[in-house]
Amino acid sequence: MRRITPPTIDDMTAMAEEAMADLPAELLAPIEGVAIRVEEFPDDATVAEMELDGPFDLLGLYVGTPFGEKSVGVSATHVDIIFLYRQPILAYWCETGEDLHHVVRHVLIHEIGHHYGFSDEDMERLEAMEP
Repeated sequence: MRRITPPTIDDMTAMAEEAMADLPAELLAPIEGVAIRVEEFPDDATVAEMELDGPFDLLGLYVGTPFGEKSVGVSATHVDIIFLYRQPILAYWCETGEDLHHVVRHVLIHEIGHHYGFSDEDMERLEAMEP
């Protein structure tokens, strides 16, 4: 049996940055400067607030002001952040056998889609676009 070392937080951050670079510019322009943070799991407060059964139930989260609610006259009190949760993503990857880069790209598109208020169909169209 061959043993494989799972990607580190830095490895997954690099995957996410590659995936972001392949997304259409018009999609990324309004979220320019969004931070990507890879953490092992969502924190306990997030799990409780979202009423999850456990920390493996969340692969990613966009934290920030939704598109359309931002105002030029009001300064942001925090930077918008896309969180990717390493352990839940790895568990999903192992369960499904999907390509890990595809999973990371899927989570990013899904979280960006929440920011824009996209429908599931809109997000599926974005995912179908060739990187």
